[in-house]
Amino acid sequence: MNSMLKSAVFGGRRIVSMAAAAGMLMAGAGAASATTVKWLHLELDPKNVAAWEDIVKKYEAQHPDVDIQMQFLENEAFKAKLPTLLQSDDVPDFFFSWGGGVLKQQSETGALQDVTAALDADGGKLRSAYTPASVDGLTFDGKTWAIPYKVGLVSFFYNKALFAKAGVKAEDIKSWADFLKTVKKIKAAGIVPIAGGGGEKWPIHFYWSYLVMREGGQKVFEAAKKGEGEGFLDPTIIKAGDDLAELGKLEPFQPGYLGSTWPQALGVFGDGKAAIILGFEATEANQRKNAGDGKGLAADNIGRFAFPAVDGGAGKPTDTLGGLNGWAVTKKASKEAIDFLAFLTSAENERAMAKAGMLLPVAVGADDGVVNPLLAESAKQLAASTWHQNFFDQDLGAAVGRVVNDVSVEIVSGQMNSKDGAQMIQDAFELEQ
Repeated sequence: MNSMLKSAVFGGRRIVSMAAAAGMLMAGAGAASATTVKWLHLELDPKNVAAWEDIVKKYEAQHPDVDIQMQFLENEAFKAKLPTLLQSDDVPDFFFSWGGGVLKQQSETGALQDVTAALDADGGKLRSAYTPASVDGLTFDGKTWAIPYKVGLVSFFYNKALFAKAGVKAEDIKSWADFLKTVKKIKAAGIVPIAGGGGEKWPIHFYWSYLVMREGGQKVFEAAKKGEGEGFLDPTIIKAGDDLAELGKLEPFQPGYLGSTWPQALGVFGDGKAAIILGFEATEANQRKNAGDGKGLAADNIGRFAFPAVDGGAGKPTDTLGGLNGWAVTKKASKEAIDFLAFLTSAENERAMAKAGMLLPVAVGADDGVVNPLLAESAKQLAASTWHQNFFDQDLGAAVGRVVNDVSVEIVSGQMNSKDGAQMIQDAFELEQ
């Protein structure tokens, strides 16, 4: 396939010249009859794009009648223009999705294709290629609206040297009560226990979200999202707020954390000024970028551990929280688009992308491609996940998500009690119904 043709994009990133266009028109009837598949992405890293381009070349070599066109939009432009694009004559065949409430809302517009039948064809061959949690996370009311691509995990990272100085061990943290004891010991040693990014609020919502998962479990959270039972006023959800308030009373974060951005929190951790941070799977790499010296903590000085269980809670310690990304397929997309997505997300290609540090895979058997030790630990935990929950502020939709973020900060900072916080979230949820 002519590489110049694949350079044509909407969103204005690259333009095919008139001369090149004329040359393509003369290329022959064979090229003209090719099925075009438009792939809309927002990837900025040229190395990752190059890896995708190699996959495209392999697929097109095997399917000379298919032309995959990679189309780019910058993140904010993507969010702003996507609703219009989905209703236009230049609609992409598939596009990047964060899942959650936004994907659900898009599915309700009629712009997306239900890919359940594609997953279940040939005895469920494609469905079985992915981890069950990744498919479930992109499914609403029994219908799946995106092909899984990658998964993320929120977990604790810690400074091994500071833990040793405080006389604490990560392996001793089995429960939330153990975690609180650890925080107290670290603080008693004159060390800031946790780096927090309260200024952006969403980093604090990780605590509330995990505690809701640990206290109430999947059944309670799913019922709340459906408006069933007591909703977000369920006693276990209120108890999760109490757990968060208990942490807040220990004043565990760095001074000024309520005004700190997430990059600043990463910098605090990377500069060795806090012992712990609750963050994404790529925290080890990101703390280096944000540290004052640009180097941060040495990789062998960073450990990680899962968010602990809560004594008496209904949630399982193997339930996980983090991003879940997929490729949403539009209504009129061809069967070739689905076939390419199956190829893109195959175990072989996901393993290669994992080795390149591009993702934590969702393809079954591809997690052995993760070579970074900390990422490998995250991949292993995700492979055993019993319920993988997308970020609450994304899963519940933008309006309710903002309230969740606000409430999380208000509770941990002692400005709101957990029951009032739960009521605010419930009120916001009901307004959206």
